[in-house]
Amino acid sequence: MQDNLKTSVHFATAIYSIDKPDFLPAALAVFDEAVKHQQQLKEMNELYPVYMTGHLYMDPRLNDFSTYIASTAWNILDSQGYKMDDKMTYFHSMWGQQHHKTSNMEEHVHNDGVQIVGFYFLDCPENSSQMIFTDPRIGKNQLNMVEADPTKISMASTHISFKPEVGKLYLTNAWLAHSFSRHGNDKPFKFIHMNLSVQQSPPQAQATII
Repeated sequence: MQDNLKTSVHFATAIYSIDKPDFLPAALAVFDEAVKHQQQLKEMNELYPVYMTGHLYMDPRLNDFSTYIASTAWNILDSQGYKMDDKMTYFHSMWGQQHHKTSNMEEHVHNDGVQIVGFYFLDCPENSSQMIFTDPRIGKNQLNMVEADPTKISMASTHISFKPEVGKLYLTNAWLAHSFSRHGNDKPFKFIHMNLSVQQSPPQAQATII
């Protein structure tokens, strides 16, 4: 006779994604202008072949894009159980990244009050970088055993990767470490990276929410 154990999974990590191709025309126009400006300022570093733009969220052409992301970030935190009725989300930063062949992004997390991180993919040629998220549980990482099959996603997995797609938006909690593998195409890989923070809403905004 075999016992059936009741399984209860808690402390899950959520990664949200949605296809939003309608934002591509404006996002690409702003992105390409910003990258061109960086290219005029300096030559690309051969060791780190990537161009990083300045902040993009103030560009009026991205108003709809920025509003959608900020409101979606608020909804995510609200749905996760955080007290958001007197809070508002805002952009800590939003910038473009154009990665050239062999470029990558090292694993890291964002601090300084950031709560939600996001990625919006603009151009993903063949053999583009893979987006990678790392298990954030320190205790599990300390005691990890060898996985039976690292190619399969299981409770033993330490990383999960996603193949970027043009027009797709990803959002997740800022405490989740992320990285990108090396880019493998002569054509650059383009995306917008964003960090959102939370602050107290002004009194009149709280009244509107209530």
